[in-house]
Amino acid sequence: MEMFEKYDVIVVGAGHAGSEAAAAAANLGSKVLLITMNLNAIAQMSCNPAMGGIAKGQIVREIDAMGGYSGLVTDKTMIQFRMLNKSKGPAMWSPRAQSDRMLFSATWRRMLEETPNLDFWQDIVVSLLIKGDTVYGVKTAMGIEIKSETVILTNGTFLNGKIHIGTKQFAGGRMGDPASYGLSDELKSWGFETGRLKTGTPVRVDGRTIDFSKMEEQKGDENPENFSFLEKTKLTKQRSCWITYTSPKVHDTLKLGFADSPMFAGRIQGIGPRYCPSIEDKIERFSDKTRHQLFVEPEGWNTIEYYVNGFSSSLPDYIQLKALKEVPGFEKAKIFRPGYAIEYDYFPPTQLKYNLETKTIKNLFFAGQINGTTGYEEAAAQGLMAGINANLKIKEDVPFVLKRSEAYIGVLIDDLITKGVDEPYRMFTSRAEHRILLRQDNADKRLTEKAYKLGLASEERYRKYKQKEEKVERLTRFIYEESVSPEEVNTALEKCNTAPLKQKVKLATVILRPQVNLDLLISANTKLQNLVTENNMFREVIRSAEIQIKYEGYIKKEEDIARKLDKFENIILKEDFNYNELASISYEAREKLTKIKPKTIGQASRISGVSPSDINVLLVYLGR
Repeated sequence: MEMFEKYDVIVVGAGHAGSEAAAAAANLGSKVLLITMNLNAIAQMSCNPAMGGIAKGQIVREIDAMGGYSGLVTDKTMIQFRMLNKSKGPAMWSPRAQSDRMLFSATWRRMLEETPNLDFWQDIVVSLLIKGDTVYGVKTAMGIEIKSETVILTNGTFLNGKIHIGTKQFAGGRMGDPASYGLSDELKSWGFETGRLKTGTPVRVDGRTIDFSKMEEQKGDENPENFSFLEKTKLTKQRSCWITYTSPKVHDTLKLGFADSPMFAGRIQGIGPRYCPSIEDKIERFSDKTRHQLFVEPEGWNTIEYYVNGFSSSLPDYIQLKALKEVPGFEKAKIFRPGYAIEYDYFPPTQLKYNLETKTIKNLFFAGQINGTTGYEEAAAQGLMAGINANLKIKEDVPFVLKRSEAYIGVLIDDLITKGVDEPYRMFTSRAEHRILLRQDNADKRLTEKAYKLGLASEERYRKYKQKEEKVERLTRFIYEESVSPEEVNTALEKCNTAPLKQKVKLATVILRPQVNLDLLISANTKLQNLVTENNMFREVIRSAEIQIKYEGYIKKEEDIARKLDKFENIILKEDFNYNELASISYEAREKLTKIKPKTIGQASRISGVSPSDINVLLVYLGR
């Protein structure tokens, strides 16, 4: 008797990538099996207890707009909300939330358990079932073979994972969980290129031993928002974070452990994240800095555990504690566990197609840290796209691919498969050339209709999106058409230090002033106030209308640029194109193009080592 029926999709690993992949495929109608070594650690926040941040918050909004779960789970479990970069333009605004770590994982599990078509199995996948060049299932550590149409690998930091604390080394996928062996070596035997990366995490501190009076309090926003466009839960209370700083004395103490540092001694071969370095790396690289900022973050509503953001380390445990006690507020600190570094296998993502299917093995998809990324949000985005495309592959339908001008998710995947990674990849707003189009406030406008046509965004989500858009359109049209007199607004204008009106002008003209916002005009203009009240125009509607009007010229210019660049995205390159026939392009370009097999001229133009003159040769060859 077979223990398992044949599945449409098997997802290996239940971190953020695996959880989103399983949910997406199941909600699209695929019969899905989610295999993980520990069902009590689904979507566990292995590092900091937070979602979102610079560019990452935009990704969570995009996942939510498409019907993913990350935004909903974050809203249900957050203990603090902040909109970052509010002093800059709206393209830079990024939502971030502190979450209750344990509640976050439990909520994810509950939502997955409530998802139709989704089964679970606690085990370790040690091998793939492959016939010819096509995967057809997996084999587990228990010796069970489970068949499926497609397989999605989301192994995180578990493939040949090794933990480092000073001179101590031991196997593990994260503290308290074993590493995964066998699968990585098998993939190498099938011709996959592999590499090693490193990431790290800081000490966890007993909050009862922290003197917060010596730290700077960082409260959440006065009017906290949500990540999800679907639910509008109100966060009525919040927990504060705290800020403190290292000092030269702290740095000198940390240096005492440098001789035993696995990073400096060369015991760690993997490359660490450039933009989230360990504290010892920061001291070494930025030796001119006398202090570094630390964020002290609560782990949840009902725990005394705190996370020390900025103090990631793999130095000996006693050195970590000694140095921590010299930081203001931590003089009497007790820790729950030391920081550590973890080294793991990854597979350069240039081995993937745009749909995240591998080029070597058909029906096999990779998502998350296995592709060389870092961060929950980047992993979740890849999982969502892999789940969608595994479902489409079974249906023999065209892949679902997002352009760089459509989503940060599109930028992320294009960067990975076109440029590859030589260090853990982290998303920033600067990576997106069309970031004024990819704002956190318009993710639903960009993506919900696409997801609804796929069958992933629910009827309720689509209806709420359409209602919001209708309200934004009505409000925007009114502002362009309605005039306001000096008597109505001059008092308000003087209060915000901008010149008074001398005659009637359109409301839109007044909003263009940098000192003026739409809330000010709503309070000053009775007709506008009535329109907003009668139509229940909530905060997101007002903000969207204001951004569209204030930045109309910039947005239209960026849309024009995106359209011009799209012509290159529409020039298709055949997968079997023989670049070696083109003697007029450089050897490096021939080598890179042959390896990556770009899908379009646009993708080819973004490959490192392919010059504009190489692209011109390709265009001439294609008759363009």
